[in-house]
Amino acid sequence: MPRKRANKRKTSAPARRELRLPTININWRLISNGGLLLGAVAGVYFGTLWLLDQQINSVRIEGRFERVSSLQVEAAITPFMNQGFLGADLSTLQRSITDLPWVQQASVRRSWPSTLIVSISEERAAARWGKDGLLNVYGELFVEHTTHIPAELPHLKGPAGTELEVAQRFFELDDQMKQRGLMAVSLAVDARGSWELGLSNGIQIRFGAVALETRTERFFEALDQLLAPVADKVDYIDMRYTNGFAIGWKPGVKTRLAEQREIDPHA
Repeated sequence: MPRKRANKRKTSAPARRELRLPTININWRLISNGGLLLGAVAGVYFGTLWLLDQQINSVRIEGRFERVSSLQVEAAITPFMNQGFLGADLSTLQRSITDLPWVQQASVRRSWPSTLIVSISEERAAARWGKDGLLNVYGELFVEHTTHIPAELPHLKGPAGTELEVAQRFFELDDQMKQRGLMAVSLAVDARGSWELGLSNGIQIRFGAVALETRTERFFEALDQLLAPVADKVDYIDMRYTNGFAIGWKPGVKTRLAEQREIDPHA
């Protein structure tokens, strides 16, 4: 008998789906017209800027200052004069003026149609720093070297970076001195951290480098109780003792206190 061929099961391939993407209809005519409109607007904008960007005709300087010269300000402004009224970089100009010696703060603004207004605040010197530097009222070294130092300024000295600390301590001590009819004129701290205060009557107070607050309190206590009546006879006061202090008298001074060099105010 003829063999029956086995029926082979036909395997069909998976149906392929057609991806239907959204159709984007581009209206090129509208885009072309919009581009022309945008270009026209930009043209009007930049054209207007070009028409309004007139040459700077004048500069008005405001503020009260004595140390800043008009020549310095003019030199800082001149490079910006050709940039135009609207084109001038006011931020850079402001920094250029602020960088001048003795300028504490500066601002620049436009005044229609062609004027720049420059406002300047001058630094106020509060103390001499080191050999020929100057500190402002914020304890900042704003001039490192100057040929003119006002004689009435106190003289402060210390390592670089200690300007604010020295200034703060000086004016705190000076306030207490003025309450007692005295005046501080100098304060110095050396590289080891040792402090020395100078008074207008010539007295030097040596505080040393440790226990500054304790020694300061002890000094004012001794000044109030013992030293005020004979302050004009004292050359220096050395507070670098554990419990007391030492006094250096001016030559030829004879007082009851001068019989002993080291004094314990608590004795």
